[in-house]
Amino acid sequence: MHTPKRRSPLISDAVSMSDTPVASHSRDRSQTNAVSHLLRNYSPQDLSADELFDSNGAVRPVWNDFLHHLAGLSDDAVATRFRRGNQYLRDVGVFYRKYGDKSADERDWPLSPIPVLLTASEWEEISTGLIQRADLLEQVAADLYGPAQLVQNGHLPASLVAHTPGWLRPMVGTAPSSGKFLNFLAFEVGRGPSGQWWVLGDRTDAPSGAGFALENRVATTRVFPNFYAHANVQRLAGFFQDFRNQLSNLRLNPDEPIGLLTPGQMNDGFFEHAYLARYLGLLLVEGEDLVVKNDRMHVRTVEGLRPISVLWRRLDSEFLDPLELNEDSALGTPGFLEVVRAGNLSTINAPGAGFLENRGFMAFLPQLCEVLTGRKLALPNIATWWCGQKEERAHVLSNLDRLRLVPTMGVEPATDTQPLASDLDRFLTAQGEFFVGQEAATKSTTPVWENGGLVSRPMTLRVFLARTDQGWKVLPGGYARVGTGTKSNPLGMQEGGSVSDVWVINPERQKTAATPSLIKGEAASLAQGTALPARAADNLFWLGRYIERAECAMRAFRAYHGLLGTGASPDDPLPELIQKNLLFSPTNSTKAMAFAFEDPVAQAQFCAAKIRDRFSVDGMLALKDLANASRVLSERPVPLEEVPSIVGTLLTKVTGFAGLVHENMYRSTGWRFLSLGLSIERAAQTAKLLSDTLLPSAPEGVFDLALELCDSVMSHRARYFSAPSATTVCDLVVLDVRNPRSVHYHISRAREHIAALPKRNGQHGLSECERLALQLETRMTVDLPDQLTSDGLLALRTEIWALSDHIAAEYLK
Repeated sequence: MHTPKRRSPLISDAVSMSDTPVASHSRDRSQTNAVSHLLRNYSPQDLSADELFDSNGAVRPVWNDFLHHLAGLSDDAVATRFRRGNQYLRDVGVFYRKYGDKSADERDWPLSPIPVLLTASEWEEISTGLIQRADLLEQVAADLYGPAQLVQNGHLPASLVAHTPGWLRPMVGTAPSSGKFLNFLAFEVGRGPSGQWWVLGDRTDAPSGAGFALENRVATTRVFPNFYAHANVQRLAGFFQDFRNQLSNLRLNPDEPIGLLTPGQMNDGFFEHAYLARYLGLLLVEGEDLVVKNDRMHVRTVEGLRPISVLWRRLDSEFLDPLELNEDSALGTPGFLEVVRAGNLSTINAPGAGFLENRGFMAFLPQLCEVLTGRKLALPNIATWWCGQKEERAHVLSNLDRLRLVPTMGVEPATDTQPLASDLDRFLTAQGEFFVGQEAATKSTTPVWENGGLVSRPMTLRVFLARTDQGWKVLPGGYARVGTGTKSNPLGMQEGGSVSDVWVINPERQKTAATPSLIKGEAASLAQGTALPARAADNLFWLGRYIERAECAMRAFRAYHGLLGTGASPDDPLPELIQKNLLFSPTNSTKAMAFAFEDPVAQAQFCAAKIRDRFSVDGMLALKDLANASRVLSERPVPLEEVPSIVGTLLTKVTGFAGLVHENMYRSTGWRFLSLGLSIERAAQTAKLLSDTLLPSAPEGVFDLALELCDSVMSHRARYFSAPSATTVCDLVVLDVRNPRSVHYHISRAREHIAALPKRNGQHGLSECERLALQLETRMTVDLPDQLTSDGLLALRTEIWALSDHIAAEYLK
């Protein structure tokens, strides 16, 4: 490696003088030079707050082995490994939602592949301090929603509580059924100028990021697989296993599901919600899936209402109940708080716990800790002054050169002290309850990879705590937010920040289960099947319909251009029939007709995205690939002779997706609804096609076209020795139950799926759906091909749609 043009003497000395193990000193000179080259541009603003170097300018020993491993990789090897980690994240569909003025777009997960390395002893210090803080916050919440002695005794200003948006008056006097207000927490932590760790923020309402921490870990191990395997990094799975056990213990009945309440697909953390639900075996539900009845919360499932008594909510408290909280909320469930007050629902965390996120409380927590526990905070928070008090407000105004003025709730501003009005004194006198002054401390810095080497960037740790039956447990590492520049700029992904894995290095290797195991005695209840929310069934049903609709349109599109390729004119009878009756296109432009399959594919992808917790990674990848490929014909001009080949590739992808679902998907109730949607759509589409074929005005060659569109050309040749006719085509494509492309085949399959669906509310005998399906199947069995007419097939399609409507009314509402 070449000699760097410029290197800080401090960095140069640090490489050789760091307090490393004896074995590390035996590395040859070339390795030392390679490490020096990696650090040529590494210039932290404050060594005492840096993760790589200590205050003396020496590399922290925990980093030495990793630096030498990284330095031993060529530039190409590093680039390949980084691509491997990013490719994994893209393959499994990890994303965050970037909110703009007019849209909310999915963006690739911004992984910074260099992990943050901490020793087990450092992590123990952080953990001990945060456990103490979690217990303190629990005491504060229990008091303020209970006797309120902290206010009565003058330890907390009443106006601080009253002016906190997360404070829910309807919850006053309500004790959580679990006995605790707080069960899952997150804290923002950073290393201060003295090298001590500080708490920068509390996340107590619906903390996010734990699921992303798992994916960060998997992606980073793809980047450094060999090093990670021998680095004694503490594993994450045990944390989630213990938390899941705790959730199970909170249920009122052991056969009830455990729910994870999500705001829905448009939320920036939806991928995480779906991932955690799948990883922990939870039921992913939205507010519309829940209904209150007899002071109990129920899930709308395909079997009817099913009681649920534990919800890990990822929906902010404000939106939980439109009756008692935010009346404009379309995300919550009417009567939610009623069930909580009745003691029939444990929520993680209790509704209203988010008031503790108010930065104003940080000004009082040091004193409260001494009052309530007799001890000082083991892990202090950043110095804070609440501007709702006269003396503190004056202190902030007189020290704006070293303090930052920030709102008590929400995201910090992008710059330091901002004038909020021409007269700041008057403004804070009127609005001081909503602002705090905080020390403008330099954030911790950590290495990130830029331009072939390591540079320092601002960083904070997000540390997660979960309450278990043994008390609080701390997730050992997993998540760091990293800024983009050298200053202490905002670190959120919405502002352009990235995330890193956090490795807690043990002195000895430990073994941990890779995934949460079943709780003792739970296997029997799981074996009886899991609840399927009606909303999830609805999305599966329409996923099947949209995929089949897209395939039918692709076949029609290919046939249309195949006819043009043999010299036909767009105005000729057969091409015109395809354009108007099958592709429903107002014009014969390629782009307009391609919309007939592009739109169903996009709709299918939308449905699948809403049920990520029930859909395999391979299935999502295949659908994403199909969606990208389907846009080719509308994004660029394509020569006519290439169109059939492109659409042939699309058909290969769509049939491959259908085959993947059929072969790999567990034969659950969800699979039946997906298959039902496919069969209903194919039967109806085929009935419409044959109806057009049997019209007296149908052009010559229409029977050959029907066989091509139904993918039954070879079957017809094998079965009949004559040219296609109305009788042979109807016999094969409508009535032959052995032909997987026929109407009869899919009516029979739909009838079998409906018969296997769970009976609702103890229903006996045939349901209305079963009767309709049986009647349709019987008609297909007794009809003769030469008796079928165009009007009769249109009537058949109407009855198939009626069956679809009955399925929706009975199971999907």
